[in-house]
Amino acid sequence: MKQAGFFDVEERLARLSGLGDQLEAFSRTVNFEVFRPELEKALAYSDGSKGGRPPFDPVLMFKILVIQTLNNLSDERTEYLINDRLSFMRILGLGLSDRVPDAKTVWLFRERLTQAGAIEGLFNRFDTTLRNAGYLPMSGQILDATLVAAPKQRNTNAEKADLRAGRIPEDWQDKPSKLSHKDRHARWTLKFTKAKRQDDGTMPSSDLAIPFFGYKSHVSIDRKYRFIRKWKTTDAAASDGARLREGLLDKANTASSVWSDTAYRSKANEDFMEKQGFVSKVHRKKPHLKPMPLHIQRSNAGKSVIRSRVEHVFADQKSQMGLFVRTVGISRATMRIGLANIVYNMRRFLFLERISANA
Repeated sequence: MKQAGFFDVEERLARLSGLGDQLEAFSRTVNFEVFRPELEKALAYSDGSKGGRPPFDPVLMFKILVIQTLNNLSDERTEYLINDRLSFMRILGLGLSDRVPDAKTVWLFRERLTQAGAIEGLFNRFDTTLRNAGYLPMSGQILDATLVAAPKQRNTNAEKADLRAGRIPEDWQDKPSKLSHKDRHARWTLKFTKAKRQDDGTMPSSDLAIPFFGYKSHVSIDRKYRFIRKWKTTDAAASDGARLREGLLDKANTASSVWSDTAYRSKANEDFMEKQGFVSKVHRKKPHLKPMPLHIQRSNAGKSVIRSRVEHVFADQKSQMGLFVRTVGISRATMRIGLANIVYNMRRFLFLERISANA
């Protein structure tokens, strides 16, 4: 077999570009250097005066996390594909002879960012980039939440009661290895879904309630450009509506309207929005044991046309990125979901920039 030369690699990369390499579009459109100050602040690497192997460039490592999130890869699979794929090497600026971070290095980098609580700052850095590019939050905002699955825990009823009370089960306290593999923050909840028509053509009298274990991703997007502007991670059992008053509303939006479903309809939320200068477009609930008035039906239907746009965000994250929490604990889950939110905004940015260029 002929040894691959420099021009052979360049020719293959040119073919990848012609086929529409998404990662090349990322490196061309997204300025990853904007993340460097936040990364260096969180990592606090030494100046190298004590010797030892120098760390990998933090921007290169952050690009790896973006690639990993974009393709739903484990750390081991990420290491393999960086060594295997020319498109991965190109966005990372690596040559065939360059040293590649291994799976443990990727894990340690993400863990240091997690422990430093850096994900919110990284998200805000890119949001500033969007605003500087002219994508200001406009035309109001839309709130919603989605469940994000995590590996199921097999705990006894007594252990579950301790976890709900915020205690570490006694049997776990002297077993650090077992404790490290137990997720004390994820919770069970019921996921309601519409019942499907049966084989005989009849519809069940009630919808389905499916047990679900994991976390919940709460987001607020702007209506105009549909970027995620505010977000929060909680356990799966947390109420959607209460999160509205916990920093999900973006006061920088040029319009005051807020759209969301009936889960966010409460007197506390309506009073909060009124005091903060927001205009509620939240769906109204059906009166108990009474038919829904026609004018409310029509009003809700009109709101649904706008509110449904937020569903595209979750569909993109779950279908394209395979959003799933593989890790243990809410800090790591927040890191995972935060990275998915950044990558979604990057993908949306690429899409809007491409439309603008073709207009």
